[in-house]
Amino acid sequence: MARHLQTFLCLSDEADRVGLPSFVRRELAAFLDCGILARGFARVRCTRCGDDLLVAFSCKGRGICPSCAGRRMADTAAHLVDRVIPRVPVRQWVLSLPFSLRFAVAFDRDLCREVRSIFMASVLEEQRRRARRQGVANGQSGAVVFIQRFGGALNLNVHFHALVLGGVFQDQGEERPPRFRAARRLSQADLGDILLTVRVRIAGLLRRRGLLDESAAQDLAERSPTLAAAQAASVQGRLAFGPRRGQRVTRVGAEPRAPYKPTSREDCAVDEGFSLHVGPAVSGPDRERLERLCRYAARPAIATERLRELPDGRISYELRHPWSDGTTAVVFEPLTFIEKLAALVPPPRAH
Repeated sequence: MARHLQTFLCLSDEADRVGLPSFVRRELAAFLDCGILARGFARVRCTRCGDDLLVAFSCKGRGICPSCAGRRMADTAAHLVDRVIPRVPVRQWVLSLPFSLRFAVAFDRDLCREVRSIFMASVLEEQRRRARRQGVANGQSGAVVFIQRFGGALNLNVHFHALVLGGVFQDQGEERPPRFRAARRLSQADLGDILLTVRVRIAGLLRRRGLLDESAAQDLAERSPTLAAAQAASVQGRLAFGPRRGQRVTRVGAEPRAPYKPTSREDCAVDEGFSLHVGPAVSGPDRERLERLCRYAARPAIATERLRELPDGRISYELRHPWSDGTTAVVFEPLTFIEKLAALVPPPRAH
């Protein structure tokens, strides 16, 4: 980053008159100053032993800084486990979007918020509906939702991780506390019904907002052509700038003729590019496992232990799990690596 950031910014400025938005430039530049004592620090002194400790200022970035995002992950997980989530079963629900929708959601924070609301409303409605079948009227559930903007290969992939209570609370009157009623196990047919509801509602939202045609996507891109190009290429696993513009990201271990293997798992439903996955329930008393789940949902975009510089100067990023075509890692040129990081920076004033 320190060696190549200015070159990348100059290339992005040459691509069009607008260049990268200021919020992306600020985040990339702040990352280089994060944790450096020369950029500012606080002095912490122990009044008992007289020992001093210098703590460098952090960038507090939300997109690419592993240390700041890692600290936020740990704080958020501890807060949820200690103060928010009750001691009842919790399941993780993950909604992935079609490629065509990922770009629009990444660019438009209002659209992202509405899609998230549709997802959670559909899940919680199904929770209440299933509770009524069990004889529980007016049951209420709850959830905490994380918006992840990244995929396992540093690609732009906006999707939602929701930690949902595994049942509903039943009101027992003013004199008694609410009683938790656990929900029965979901079948793949149940998941398919929920995903169909989500897909139909999102299609209606896009129709009302006029986002079903290509002209709407072009309007979004006109706000910042350079960032739009980087995000569109990142969604597709391709390159936006440089001599290999439009080509796919270099993959290690990939077999080009390997067939795509669609999922057949009972805990996953797929419909027209949408994917809904439900994880196993974490029991209420198992707070340690729940904290690990919270940390996973709130994790940073970059796992530094899987990132390394190759002898030829290129950047290798190892995948957490191999893909169906055998890919185990992706490799970037330095400028391409910064391009992928720029595409992951979230817009300001958005969750």
